[in-house]
Amino acid sequence: MSEEKSTKTGVTVKDVPAQGFIEKYAQHLKRQGKMEIPKWVDIVKTGTHKELAPYSPDWYYVRAASVARRIYLRPHTGVGALTKWYGSNERRGTLTEHFHKANGGLIRHILLQLEEIKVVAKDGKGRIITRIGQQDLDRIAGQLKEEEAQAEEDEDDSDDDEDSDEDSDEEEEEEESSEEEDSD
Repeated sequence: MSEEKSTKTGVTVKDVPAQGFIEKYAQHLKRQGKMEIPKWVDIVKTGTHKELAPYSPDWYYVRAASVARRIYLRPHTGVGALTKWYGSNERRGTLTEHFHKANGGLIRHILLQLEEIKVVAKDGKGRIITRIGQQDLDRIAGQLKEEEAQAEEDEDDSDDDEDSDEDSDEEEEEEESSEEEDSD
C-alpha cells in the first residue's frame, strides 16, 4: 500500500539518476522537434581544450537536456557558470593539465533554444526554469521513475522464478538420493 502512495506523489528531477534523466529528456527534445539544430553542429567543438567535435549525432540534445537539468537544480544560473560546469582539463602531453572553460557561444545558443520552447526564461541574474518547463521535466522524471519501478518488479519476479526453480531442483535431487539409499 505504501508503494501505491509513492506513485501518486510528485516525482521531481532530484528523485531520479542524472544520466537516465538526461538521456530520456534528450530523446524527448529530439522527438518534440521544436529545437532548431544549427548547421555547424557536426563540426563545432564543445571547448577550446577539445581536439574534435562530439561523435554522437544527438550530442546537442544531450547537452540541452543537461543544461535544462542544471538550471532546474540551480536557478539563476548564467552562461558563465555553465561554461565552468562543462569545462575540463586540457591535455597538454607531458606538461601539466590546465582547466579550460567550455564554449560559451554553444551554451548561449542552447539557452536561446530552450527559451524559444519556453523551458527556461531570463531572470535578472541568469536563467530560471519556467512553470511549463518544470512540468515537462518533472513529467519525464516521473516516467523514468515508473520505468525503474517496473524494471525492479520484473527483476524481482525473475529472481523468484529462478529461486523456485532452484528449490525444486534441490528437492528432486534430495528425493533421488533418498531413493538410492533406500534401494541399497
